[in-house]
Amino acid sequence: MFKALADPSRRTLLDLLHATDGRTLNDLCTPLQMSRFGVMKHLNILEEANLITTRKVGREKLHYLNSVPIRQIYDRWVSKYAEPWAIELTSLKNELERETNMENKPRHVNRIAIKATPEQVWQAFTDPAKTSKFWYNCAIRSNWEFGSSFELWNREEKKLANGIILEMSPPHKLVMSWQFPAFPDTASESPSRITWEIDSHTELDGITLVTVVHDEFEQAINTAKILEMGLPIVLSGMKTLLETGSTLTND
Repeated sequence: MFKALADPSRRTLLDLLHATDGRTLNDLCTPLQMSRFGVMKHLNILEEANLITTRKVGREKLHYLNSVPIRQIYDRWVSKYAEPWAIELTSLKNELERETNMENKPRHVNRIAIKATPEQVWQAFTDPAKTSKFWYNCAIRSNWEFGSSFELWNREEKKLANGIILEMSPPHKLVMSWQFPAFPDTASESPSRITWEIDSHTELDGITLVTVVHDEFEQAINTAKILEMGLPIVLSGMKTLLETGSTLTND
């Protein structure tokens, strides 16, 4: 990962995706003074390092910044050195940039590799006893059937989120609507959509790739802000639980 970040051209590509996610190869070639093949090589290195993800939409291949490994770098190497005033300034900068760029970011994509089977990942997500260990001490309650509802409850028995299961194909795909009725800024927003894709790694045995796509949040901007910051922590927590049996954060 650090080797992938060492090249200034690759850092520029990440900056471009941070500014506007979901770009095609042609979009990313324009700002760089190099050949199309050169840009493709840099993108392949970033994807191998799990710093970006790609999705096919029609005939186009779209590229997205994957914030999970960036967050893991921060948690391991940066967070203990960050002073409160620096955090506040960074949060202000991110908030202002997010408000400016939100209209150009129709979806957020996160991906993480977990040493577990797809069945284990699915069971961790649908078992309230396990969900409460990586989803901010909250349990998801549902009968996990197509068209049924689900609710996210914290330890104080307060419902934080709810939605409808729009599509499910255990243990590989789950699509759900999402609303946050517990927060003043999100209670009146329209539902957005979260898609979980759980696939075995094609080359590494025992490794599962979990991709989470949040979209359809044009009328749920505040919900998008919360999930953009929270879903990387949820994925990292799931990885920690399945691989080590411990929790990412203290209770």
